[in-house]
Amino acid sequence: MVTGRFAPSPTGRMHLGNVFSALLSWLSAKSQGGRWLLRIEDIDPQRSRQAYADLLMDDLQWLGLDWDGEPVYQSRRTDIYEHYFQLLCQQGLTYPCYCTRADLLATQAPHESDGRVVYPGTCRHRPLQPNRPAAIRLQVPNRIITFTDGHYGLQSVNLAEQVGDFVIRRKDGAWAYQLAVVVDDALMGITQVVRGRDLLLSSPQQLYIAQLLNFPLPHFIHLPLLCNAAGQRLSKRDQSLDMACLRQRCTASELIGMLAHLAGLQPSPAPVTPQELIAHFSWDKVPCENITA
Repeated sequence: MVTGRFAPSPTGRMHLGNVFSALLSWLSAKSQGGRWLLRIEDIDPQRSRQAYADLLMDDLQWLGLDWDGEPVYQSRRTDIYEHYFQLLCQQGLTYPCYCTRADLLATQAPHESDGRVVYPGTCRHRPLQPNRPAAIRLQVPNRIITFTDGHYGLQSVNLAEQVGDFVIRRKDGAWAYQLAVVVDDALMGITQVVRGRDLLLSSPQQLYIAQLLNFPLPHFIHLPLLCNAAGQRLSKRDQSLDMACLRQRCTASELIGMLAHLAGLQPSPAPVTPQELIAHFSWDKVPCENITA
């Protein structure tokens, strides 16, 4: 059985882009007779709030996007992450990193206009400094990770050249996204991961961790991003498009209808429920280019 998931971070109110991702993830799983699970990624203790988690669950139910089973909270799974973190450490592939954000930015070449920094392994051979806080990085090989994305096709990424050694535990002790999401997806039985294309480069990192931990590999399907008129990806800063405003301006079926139209699932933004869209869903209808909302 296909098992999909929606994994929002409760750091603010959901916005239109979040809902777009949730809708397509839900439809992808349900159109195949599968399950759709909810995971609250409240792994960042400084930014996550239970009040936002409560709001996003209320918003999902208002939209008609019901999940299967009980929500899973990452904040309650610390011992699980610790266990698999230790398994990676035992393989001799982790090391402490003392680099500051300024250090990392100093390594960025001028041509890296997307803001991404490929970590050059600065701390890989540095001596231990026991009394100094450190992030923990996972060493990557000079290896190409290849996978077929369900929407964007064949992807090939050289971990060393395009990613670099990446953090699996932050300097403040919090678990990094890349480790937690791999562990959770495997233990929750997730077979299909649907999310925005901005996370496309995270997939080879997560596949690498999954291979090291002998986890089954999920099928990735990335979707286009909703952008504002300036071409910028929608974020929680776009308060005019967050769920608080949207619920005042339209009904649930009107909002779903608009998103279904943007996704190419119906010719007009006519009101519709998620349940009514199941029979019409196909990834072939969804555009690959980002969409102006």
